[in-house]
Amino acid sequence: MESGPAIFAGSVFALFGTGLLAWTAVRARHREPVAHGVSPVASAMIASCAAVIALVVGAWCFTQL
Repeated sequence: MESGPAIFAGSVFALFGTGLLAWTAVRARHREPVAHGVSPVASAMIASCAAVIALVVGAWCFTQL
């Protein structure tokens, strides 16, 4: 992967993963629903997994420099 697109993609994935993880943690800490109409535990778990996957993909993009 070329360095320009790798830096951009890595930054986007890292920012998205960090933001989603922080938002999920705040919602769970305040005992508010992460997604409406879904089990609170299931929605928090799925959002956390998506955030971790985004962070891993972002880290992978940065290793491709």
